[in-house]
Amino acid sequence: MSNLFWSGKLTFPMKVLVNLNNILALISGSYNDNKRMKMRVKQGYEGKFTDHVILYDELGYNLQLKSARYQLSGLNLIGMKILDIGSGTGALTQGAFENGAESAVCGDISSFMLHSAKNKDSSSNARRFYCQLDAEALPIKDDTFDATISGMTFGTLPDQKQALKEMARVTKPGGLICIGAHGPEHYWEAIDASFRCINKRYILGYRLEWWPRDEHYIRTLLEEEGITDVYSKRVTWQNDFGNGKAAYDFFAAISASWWYEKFPPNKRMADSNRTRDYFGQKNIHTITDDIVVAYGYKKQS
Repeated sequence: MSNLFWSGKLTFPMKVLVNLNNILALISGSYNDNKRMKMRVKQGYEGKFTDHVILYDELGYNLQLKSARYQLSGLNLIGMKILDIGSGTGALTQGAFENGAESAVCGDISSFMLHSAKNKDSSSNARRFYCQLDAEALPIKDDTFDATISGMTFGTLPDQKQALKEMARVTKPGGLICIGAHGPEHYWEAIDASFRCINKRYILGYRLEWWPRDEHYIRTLLEEEGITDVYSKRVTWQNDFGNGKAAYDFFAAISASWWYEKFPPNKRMADSNRTRDYFGQKNIHTITDDIVVAYGYKKQS
């Protein structure tokens, strides 16, 4: 279970709102409804609530690839068979091949993400395979992969400890385990602005899935799982989209706006358009990327 109180950067009023919602969610029982949370994210990335995800690659892939390269910087993956959990449209897998990986299985809970990744893949490329999966219950035998990696997915996993346990289980003894997580300032400008605008009626008792983690937490998570030689780093930068509406379009596409599950279908786009106008009026044109990376090695038998 995630921390009850928001640990990331937000303006004070919005942090109060998020924390009150978490308390309401805890009282109502929805805070621990991991199954529904997981389904909401899955369906969001399959375009069930809005069409924003259709522009995921066009507006977000290059920044996802930038994060992937930061995450894998300095890692030698030559000749390795890789499992990429929460692969999305394949940015981290691409980074793994750039670092010498021999083959990769792209695994994601969303069929749309996997379909998008396949469409970009060359039909002659026999080194990439695709599998729809749940990160917390991998349909894979023990000790299968040389390295198991996950990029910027951890914030959307309800049970992060279980997901890491599964990553370790399917990795060979001595193999690499590497995760990328949302840092405390990740996308905070966009999250803050969106919470200001969103119709509060429909998000009462809503626990935000996109949960930031600091470097200490991520390191501790790996160490408690028995992963050795843990190394971690945090990288931040700002993306300038030129104007507020372009920044909103990026945020809506990359997040797939899954929180609109709570809205009546005929209210979703009106709320989204109002938020987009707010981004434009307030000229919220920069969005911070903040990634926490940690990796280590599974103990030898």
